[in-house]
Amino acid sequence: MWYFAICMKKQNLKIEKEFYGTATVGERGQIVIPAEARKAFSLNKGEKLLVFGMGDMLGCVKAANIERLASDLSSKARAMKTMVKKS
Repeated sequence: MWYFAICMKKQNLKIEKEFYGTATVGERGQIVIPAEARKAFSLNKGEKLLVFGMGDMLGCVKAANIERLASDLSSKARAMKTMVKKS
């Protein structure tokens, strides 16, 4: 199964399709995020991530970025609503 990462770039929200390897769930439910993914997302030791589930998919977002993500999603929803009204 392919997973899609929401990547918070410095200027805007950008959807990228990347495969960083695999992670194995340990007996205590812990996983190790591959080093390449940690580097790509600037994840540092002790940083908090919010974990979301959608169907059988699992996603993580930096807790520090969630307000920005919510704001961007809200503006995109308003734009879609406007488009629907016009059609």
